Amino acid sequence: MAIPLLNCDMGESFGNWTLGLDAEVMPYVDCANIACGYHASDPHVMRHTVALAAKHGVRIGAHPGYPDLMGFGRRSMACSAAEVEDMILYQAGALAGICRAEGAELAYIKPHGAMYNDMAANLELLEGAMRAVRAFDTSLPLMVMATADPEPHRELAARMGITLWFETFADRAYEANGHLASRRLAGAVHHDQATIVAQAIALAKGEALTARDGTALHLPCDTLCVHGDNPESIAAVRAIRDAFKALESA
Repeated sequence: MAIPLLNCDMGESFGNWTLGLDAEVMPYVDCANIACGYHASDPHVMRHTVALAAKHGVRIGAHPGYPDLMGFGRRSMACSAAEVEDMILYQAGALAGICRAEGAELAYIKPHGAMYNDMAANLELLEGAMRAVRAFDTSLPLMVMATADPEPHRELAARMGITLWFETFADRAYEANGHLASRRLAGAVHHDQATIVAQAIALAKGEALTARDGTALHLPCDTLCVHGDNPESIAAVRAIRDAFKALESA
């Protein structure tokens, strides 16, 4: 059984404003999705986060989003596929330059927030993102949302010559189509550590989750997103890491 990579959104501070406990969570994850300045972060934060990831041997991923600092990239924008392509190229290029300065390398690309969600629902935008990866470096995997029907995304990736990593979430409720439940809905975010760890184990083992409508939901899972923005979330990440170690040794 292949254990999913643990990934975490990081480098989301800006100027004097601090968000997240990056230093505390970094030792427990495999991949750091580093904000590239459009939805969060700034050049200093980006470089500090790259250096922190390199210190811990964590894979560095570009985390590009819509140009929406005030909305933290969580608001959809009327962008064309070509605009999404260029936005991803611009942001990945910036982070790759900082990686080079720190003796590190970019390992993958994971779009952020509304851009990420829009890509899951719109194949034209997804193709724009794939064109960006193909133009930048075809060896870089593109992280996308795992859905109940991943075949259209797989077929497009095969046609474009792009590797996909399907991402799941341990602390989020799902709709029947595999999309994340809106944060506006009660119960959309899990806070109980036992629930979060149980969902992580189920996803790692390829077992079905229960969607909000009660149906069984099977999701491909190459990587699992965890969060590190408070002490409780750090404890949950440590618990997931321990559970995955137990699965590997079983």
